[in-house]
Amino acid sequence: MTLVIVAIVIIGIEMFVLAGMANTLQFQSHRAYLKACERNLQASGLAWARQNAPKSSEVSPDPKIELDVNQMDIIGSALAVTIRATNDDELEARIQTSCSRGRQTLTGSRTYKIK
Repeated sequence: MTLVIVAIVIIGIEMFVLAGMANTLQFQSHRAYLKACERNLQASGLAWARQNAPKSSEVSPDPKIELDVNQMDIIGSALAVTIRATNDDELEARIQTSCSRGRQTLTGSRTYKIK
């Protein structure tokens, strides 16, 4: 009887440790997924900015353009692009991204020079 109780306690401790490790792995996998989604959003925003930069630099009352990312199948994501001219007559695009999964949200903002 004592051996059975000790075995149950040991199994309980192992289950507790394994549950903690599983939570850590889940957090890390969600983080890696969000980083990949952020890279995809950044690349899409940059491609859009390069394609549409001459059109949007003419007249834009609201410089921040929200892009529709529904077809990318990234749940809880948003993408905004701001194109503006710099002092040396070059265009730069500021790309703001946001994506979430579970309780984690990853937001980012990068600026690229475009020709």
